[in-house]
Amino acid sequence: MDIDLVPANYREFQDMLYDFALTRHGRYRSNFVFRGVGNKHWGLETSLQRMGDHAAAIERPLLRNFLKYAGPGEVASDALLYQLALAQHHGLPTRVLDWTTSPRVAAHFALSNENHFDVDGAIWCVDVANARRVLPSTLANILTGEDAFVFSVEMLDQDKSLSAFDNIEPSSEFVLFFEPPSLDGRIVNQGAVLSLMPGPDFDLKTYILRSQNRDLVKRIIIPAGIKWELRDKLDQDNVSERMLFPGLDGTARFLTRYYSAGPNRGAGKVVPVDPMT
Repeated sequence: MDIDLVPANYREFQDMLYDFALTRHGRYRSNFVFRGVGNKHWGLETSLQRMGDHAAAIERPLLRNFLKYAGPGEVASDALLYQLALAQHHGLPTRVLDWTTSPRVAAHFALSNENHFDVDGAIWCVDVANARRVLPSTLANILTGEDAFVFSVEMLDQDKSLSAFDNIEPSSEFVLFFEPPSLDGRIVNQGAVLSLMPGPDFDLKTYILRSQNRDLVKRIIIPAGIKWELRDKLDQDNVSERMLFPGLDGTARFLTRYYSAGPNRGAGKVVPVDPMT
């Protein structure tokens, strides 16, 4: 794809990851959100779409029953974006997709499974400032009025249902980005942002790769040859499960991965490495 940036080494990868233009305020701040994937051939399917061809038919029952079975005080708002963020956070298949404001957090998720270290990964980067131009005017005006790039859950609290959101501008296709509420340290530490489209079947990858939308996206390839180096340096920078999933579960996940066999280790035995290779 012509949106791809392919670094030759770790240093070039770092330069691409932090290639931010100087803002009008003289600050080095990015308009991008990021999503890391272990294999560059993977798409941008939502957890709901991965349920199968019947995803659209089960979306509303899934969310309705999730809210119905929630305990007292567990759902703090009836705003649609809040409810979708809460459901996604707790593992319910939804039409929203996880992103982060941190390029290194995205790199972590691209490198969280060593079973994929033999193939190139990728970090999808979407310019949320440019993404405002594809929004229906009613939504774009909300962001303009709030002087914001992405929505908060409160900005769209007039839409209480998926049907209402899907009919903001019937037959229109767009992508909206919003920040979830700080439900716990996991969301905060991951710099979480979520994307949402006006229908459960819309394919975000197909949408952003259309010629008229190419200014929204770039993709930085993570060559397989630098994955181990990048993984170890992320751990050194404390960008790991311990930080991104606070608590004992995250610590256990980190230690399990950290003490797994590396690229030059066999079944419980260190394999000698030729220093000339």
